[in-house]
Amino acid sequence: MVSSKVAAQEPAPGPSSDEADMKALMAQLEALKASYAQEVRRLRELDMQVQAMQSRIGGKAGTPLPAAPQTAATPPASSEGYASSAEEAQEAKEATKRSVNDVKQQQSALFNQRLILENSVTYARYDRKQLTLNGFLALDAIFLGNIAIENVESDSLTYNFAARWGVNPKLTLNLDVPYLARKTIYQKGGAGGSAAAIAQEETNGNGIGDVSVSANYRLFPEGRRRPETVMTVGVTAPTGREPYGLDWKVIERDNDDFIRFAVPDQQPTGNGLWQANVGLSAVKTADPAILFGNIGYIRSFKRSFNDIDVNPDTKSPGEVELGNSYYFGAGVAFAFNERTSLSISFSDRLSARASTRFKGGQWTKVIGSDANAGTLNLGVTYALTPHTTLVSLLGIGLTPDAPDFTLAFKVPYML
Repeated sequence: MVSSKVAAQEPAPGPSSDEADMKALMAQLEALKASYAQEVRRLRELDMQVQAMQSRIGGKAGTPLPAAPQTAATPPASSEGYASSAEEAQEAKEATKRSVNDVKQQQSALFNQRLILENSVTYARYDRKQLTLNGFLALDAIFLGNIAIENVESDSLTYNFAARWGVNPKLTLNLDVPYLARKTIYQKGGAGGSAAAIAQEETNGNGIGDVSVSANYRLFPEGRRRPETVMTVGVTAPTGREPYGLDWKVIERDNDDFIRFAVPDQQPTGNGLWQANVGLSAVKTADPAILFGNIGYIRSFKRSFNDIDVNPDTKSPGEVELGNSYYFGAGVAFAFNERTSLSISFSDRLSARASTRFKGGQWTKVIGSDANAGTLNLGVTYALTPHTTLVSLLGIGLTPDAPDFTLAFKVPYML
């Protein structure tokens, strides 16, 4: 009786102690949930490996194999996100390779027999000083006016629509249709005969660029020690506005009517010539890294024009042949998870001198038209949805012939 009276006289727990107990229970619950989720992920990985091995062995032997044993901790096969068959296990495995596939798509191609539509926007900035070319499209971006132009600043914005169709597990066809908008500022010293004066003129141009079609053929699939090797062949058609025979703006003439400063009235959107290219690319996954590289050759074909003269007052027909180019690059990407990857690479393009020939004359090399454009590239891919990826690329020019920088955003959509 005494003990019962004492117990009856003990005060009941207060609200503060209840809150503390609740917080402790919630913390234990969260810890158990995290531990359980980790164990479930591990069980799923093991189950997918067992099912994939069963499917592979059963396909070779022609006889079904017993299913993997279920455990009390294993969720039922019908639960959401869990592989209930070898096909679902393979799909889950492919989902974990999403970031790897995004990198492969940018470096070579995906051979998944599906249609991919890609929209991209690229901004490029050029700043050249003491240029002496004239009447020539340098680096596929800057059209130079009269001789001795001392500074050229060019900004270009390119929208590109691309369609890529996986015909079969070894062949992919590509179509690229660019639309360009350009603004170029020309500057020349000695305006009006004064050494301190600088003349400046701005020209613009926009329109469809040179359309290209290409094909990717997978020579070798990726093996244990062998990278996936892809050969690319393509053709670029001169569908853009050619840089020859354009109207000119005469900014300044001497007293003897000699043109001191002239610029094109409108910027071109293409190089005016047919081009063909062939290249090889290789991609090797080494979890979590993805190694890639490429090498290729671009051949330009000569073409005749009604006017290739750089003098705005005269028109002289002739032929133009751009110098052939070699390109190569290499880099590495890191797949942080199934949706995100980061890449860093170096690319370079070596172009030989261009040649011109007036009608009835001899071929002559265009001095200064050769180029070495080296670029450091940084890229990030992020899977927005199961069918859409956002790709951002930053290019930093390492040589005087390369753009100062380029910034590009691509959004491939897989149908």
